[in-house]
Amino acid sequence: MTSVTSPAPRSSAASEGPPPTFAVIPGAQVQQTLAGRERQVVEMVEAAYRLHGAGDSVNPPSYFLRFPDRPSSRIIALPASLGGSVGVDGLKWISSFPTNVAAGLPRASAVLILNDHETGYPFACLESSIISATRTAASAALAADWLTRDRPRPARVGFFGTGLIARYIHTFLAGTGWTFDEVGVYDVAADSAAGFRGYLERGDGAGPAAKVTVHDSPEDLIRSSDLVVFATIAGQPHVTDPALFRHHPVVLHVSLRDLAPGILLESVNVVDDVDHCLKADTSPHLAEQLTGGRDFLDGTLHDVMTGRTRPPADRTVVFSPFGLGVLDLAVGKYVYDEVARSGRLGVVDDFFHELRRYG
Repeated sequence: MTSVTSPAPRSSAASEGPPPTFAVIPGAQVQQTLAGRERQVVEMVEAAYRLHGAGDSVNPPSYFLRFPDRPSSRIIALPASLGGSVGVDGLKWISSFPTNVAAGLPRASAVLILNDHETGYPFACLESSIISATRTAASAALAADWLTRDRPRPARVGFFGTGLIARYIHTFLAGTGWTFDEVGVYDVAADSAAGFRGYLERGDGAGPAAKVTVHDSPEDLIRSSDLVVFATIAGQPHVTDPALFRHHPVVLHVSLRDLAPGILLESVNVVDDVDHCLKADTSPHLAEQLTGGRDFLDGTLHDVMTGRTRPPADRTVVFSPFGLGVLDLAVGKYVYDEVARSGRLGVVDDFFHELRRYG
């Protein structure tokens, strides 16, 4: 591979030009590019949500590849196109294999393909587990900000699930100015909860918390938190008692399948995209099946940002983000541009071969 100092030249449909090129950006470069830029990434994600809400995007349904012999595993394709100043098309291909954890590997792995807006030629492949975790965490931090603007800022946060996504969400909350008097932790795996507690108390990447508590039960965690973050791998609802939420917290339901429909029906419900979120047996999808309609939904995050929806302070508010491919494109294109600008873009020489129609 060779390196270039500016975004790789790509062919133009309208005129003769240099041949299209293809770059590969490994995880180390992705991480170096995004580290410490939490505020900037949240702004990018907000801009992508606004473009999507305004109709300047294409974000078709995600495709789930499932395996009869491995029912807990899946690979998901998220195609998308984002307009505005980003102007890029692409596809995230992300796998979730929970059995990896027992073997010492992360559950999820991913790549992101970026395609030129004019020619359709793919021009980059990026390691994308970091991009995916980053955009998920940025979306959660953005939602936490907007959903608490009409209520006191939460002083107690609780993390239900303590894997990579929980760590990224904590980093993005801290990196965008959030501070907490207490941080609660719960995980069905005691060693994971203890590891996350150690990470928080060391202040790795985000500054130490004033007090970190590992809770013995989910109930204790929820009751003790003003902001509850669900970041599990649950495949079906396991939190079923609406009374746990009588103190009306804001809930970042990032893992989508933790809450029984009855809890949603007693809450204010905000999603990232209605059609995307109400599928694949997510908790909102189960609520739709139970009620036969979507009246329990109060709006999207874009509706909140534009003032069409104002979540009240005296009810539980649940944010359920399915995860939009346009967010991956926004973050991925930023990484590509920054790596190219630094002169460290690794271009695969002669990746495209048959470029003449008649030889």
